[in-house]
Amino acid sequence: MLSRTALGVFRLNGQFLAISEELAKPAGLTAAWWQVLGAVLREPLPVAGIARSMGITRQSVQRIADLLVAKGLAEYAPNPAHRRAKLLRPTEEGRGAVDRIGPGHAALAARLTAELGDAAFAETVRALERLATALDALESAAPSAAVPAPAPE
Repeated sequence: MLSRTALGVFRLNGQFLAISEELAKPAGLTAAWWQVLGAVLREPLPVAGIARSMGITRQSVQRIADLLVAKGLAEYAPNPAHRRAKLLRPTEEGRGAVDRIGPGHAALAARLTAELGDAAFAETVRALERLATALDALESAAPSAAVPAPAPE
């Protein structure tokens, strides 16, 4: 079951990345830029917080954040909780780019809902959220427990 789940998630990841690239392209974004901008639309976050929420490395978020700032799509703001870990927030241009993705995103969501049905789509979301929560619990309980050590010979 674990192998089937992992293979299914890997396939979905590839499909979502391809779709996201297509949706983001007309707005002048990449899927990765959209992902980082999307993480800070509601509230500014430090790079480490964005990385934690998305399950990716701080270094890759830092690289993307610096590119977004250089392109004028985001900016760094002072962080009252930490002098060195600045907060990333979108600029108006960054918000506008994400807004331009909205219609294509909504159309895809409607097509996917029609294909799956409301109830099945909602259950899929809940199942994926449960899986992520369970994996988080395993990892936080004992980081080495997520990947067991080989049995002694």
